[in-house]
Amino acid sequence: MRLIQTLCLALLLSFAASSDVADDPDTAGHKPELHHEAKLDRCAGMEFDAIAVNEEGIPYFFKGDHLFKGFHGKAELSNETFPELDDHHNLGHVDAAFRMHSEDSPDHHDHQFFFLDNKVFSYYKHKLEKDYPKDISDLFPGIPDHLDAAVECPKPDCTDDTVIFFKGDEIYHFNMKTKKVDEKEFKSMPNCTGAFRYMEHYYCFHGHQFSKFDPVTGDVQGKYPKETRDYFMRCPHFGQKSTEEHIEREQCSRVHLDAITSDDDGSIYAFRGYHFVSITGDKFHSDTVESAFKELHSEVDAVFSYEGHLYMIKDNEVFVYKVGEPHTHLEGYPKPLKEVLGIEGPVDAAFVCADHHIAHVIKGQTVYDVELKATPRAPAKEGTITQFKKIDAAMCGPKGVTAVIGNHYYLYDSPKIMMMAKIMPEQHRVSQGLFGCDH
Repeated sequence: MRLIQTLCLALLLSFAASSDVADDPDTAGHKPELHHEAKLDRCAGMEFDAIAVNEEGIPYFFKGDHLFKGFHGKAELSNETFPELDDHHNLGHVDAAFRMHSEDSPDHHDHQFFFLDNKVFSYYKHKLEKDYPKDISDLFPGIPDHLDAAVECPKPDCTDDTVIFFKGDEIYHFNMKTKKVDEKEFKSMPNCTGAFRYMEHYYCFHGHQFSKFDPVTGDVQGKYPKETRDYFMRCPHFGQKSTEEHIEREQCSRVHLDAITSDDDGSIYAFRGYHFVSITGDKFHSDTVESAFKELHSEVDAVFSYEGHLYMIKDNEVFVYKVGEPHTHLEGYPKPLKEVLGIEGPVDAAFVCADHHIAHVIKGQTVYDVELKATPRAPAKEGTITQFKKIDAAMCGPKGVTAVIGNHYYLYDSPKIMMMAKIMPEQHRVSQGLFGCDH
């Protein structure tokens, strides 16, 4: 009887020990036999382990021992592209990743770095570099193990070529030239589980949302956080069963607009994140920004129509498209906003009224007028909007100026009245008044 009890106790202890290994944060979740069979859907909403851009500019999104390449397509096993991640570590996960941008360090420039626990791997053109993996402390002294995220910050975005490392709420700036580490405090940012630099912008991923941030100060500016699947995951239907359902979703959405305009023919274009809608007469169309304005990729700050062209403002740049099917991107664009309108970005809204040649540009509560026929164009401060602290989007049409704030809009007879009005005009819902949604 005692022997049986002893055997039972041994089995229990053995089971408990194996359970402890599974619960250990350094080993939990890294079960290749489970991951290899996983059916990962990027449009189901997930928190990525790491994100990096390869030498061709294609983003890689890592989850467990799987890898998503680009903005659409199915997951594949990471070791199909980077076999040594399994050979050396036998876990298959990636904690953090970045592509080095340091022209002063030719041995590292354009290499991809992957961090797994206390090791760092360096790949160039998908081949593991000699003598890798190395200890993180050997290559990046002062940087801790078991990182959450990493992103490169080349000159002039940072003073020197720098790598930013994230672990919990700790942020480290590693100077590639001096090897000095500066600890930062990014108060307005959430803890990043992934980060990457894309099209000269910096993104912090947290859960299935992301925020765009300043790599030096950590300031998050604009309407963030935003949904990853609206921008980086190419999930236009967001799980909808049909195109009709998707159109209704866009038409009746109560999410704020990023930009809106009306062209010379009276068609309305409204932009919301990765999507845009157009209304011509009683016809309603919804599509992705990239499908119709591929150079933009996604997300615009302001749009105005002028002489058969759409002027689309994104951060400090202006993209110009000739209205038509398809919309034609003008050669030589994008150009700096300062060069096109004489204004430093970012801006909140812009509009041009019919038969006028003045672009009214809204930045905070200030309205600037830019004479479009002038050379060079220079802004003149027209006035201040007192009824709102910020306007999300605005356009000019037959009924006057439409100012959009959140999911509501307000009508003014003219730009001058919008700035001088003391009585708040009637409030309308965007989805109903502009998009014709009946609920």
